[in-house]
Amino acid sequence: MDSMNLVLASQSPRRKELLSVLGVPFIVVPASIEEIPLPGETPEAFVVRAAREKGMEVASRVSQSLVLSADTVVTIDGEILGKPQDEEEAARMLRKLAGRDHWVYTAVTVINQVRQQTLDGLDRTRVWFHSLSDEQIRDYLRRENVSDKAGAYAIQGYAGVYIPKIEGNYFNVMGLPLPLVHELLCRTLS
Repeated sequence: MDSMNLVLASQSPRRKELLSVLGVPFIVVPASIEEIPLPGETPEAFVVRAAREKGMEVASRVSQSLVLSADTVVTIDGEILGKPQDEEEAARMLRKLAGRDHWVYTAVTVINQVRQQTLDGLDRTRVWFHSLSDEQIRDYLRRENVSDKAGAYAIQGYAGVYIPKIEGNYFNVMGLPLPLVHELLCRTLS
């Protein structure tokens, strides 16, 4: 990457952990944008827009860098399940997901400031949940802090015992689809 810094526009510990797998040094500069879907905006369009806005906001504060941003949403029946505001909302989300399948979308944006190039990508994974009793939901919420997790769960945590199957990329559900990140970084650096 020559003299360019790789900048992760996220404070997510999961994204930091996953990006470190690539073995490329990076710095973290969290984005500060409001993540609110526009009226009538599809989950796919929203997540791509949010990832791009995060990247652009951070790019406005750094220079000569490669900025990597991402956004992840959990959707069921076309509804975006964001980060729960409280335990009651988290329980409501988990009841909605229980015994069903849903989609997780992660959009990734890479901004190469030297080349003035912006690349976007989108990954999606289908996730199945076991049926959950209210007691199982209460137990799960006692075990995990879900306040920063879209859809009120983390596949890499205890929720994994309730997820018998996924179709797609596991890391996408964690919030950073490594194959897509690698592809976009290679494309912008080639």
